[in-house]
Amino acid sequence: MIEPLVPRPATEPVIRVTAMPRDANAYGDIFGGWLMSLMDNGAGFIASRHSRGRAVTIAMDGMQFLQPVKIGDEVSVYGEITKVGRTSMTIAVEAWGRHRHELDAVKVTEAVFTFVAVDENGRPRPVTQEK
Repeated sequence: MIEPLVPRPATEPVIRVTAMPRDANAYGDIFGGWLMSLMDNGAGFIASRHSRGRAVTIAMDGMQFLQPVKIGDEVSVYGEITKVGRTSMTIAVEAWGRHRHELDAVKVTEAVFTFVAVDENGRPRPVTQEK
């Protein structure tokens, strides 16, 4: 892999997994949709914890694949809330990849996810602030 251009986030990842053959195409490259799903899951954990309940994805933008992820690579997903509205949260998410036998990781993609806190009927509800 190429040396990282930016420092890895200082926080712990919200998700860390190993890319497996079922997650890849015939050439050993991981499907972009698989990676997007991990990032959405990670952002969902952050949104649910922050809003103290159910939160759903309403938008994702700015995704750009920077480096390939191969079978056997470790993928770590980091995220942080960048904005909180009355019912919504904007979460910046980065995915970092590391070859199985290497110490250095590189950012492989990033995106911005928007979530809305919803009640038991799926209707928007005010975001409960963290305490």
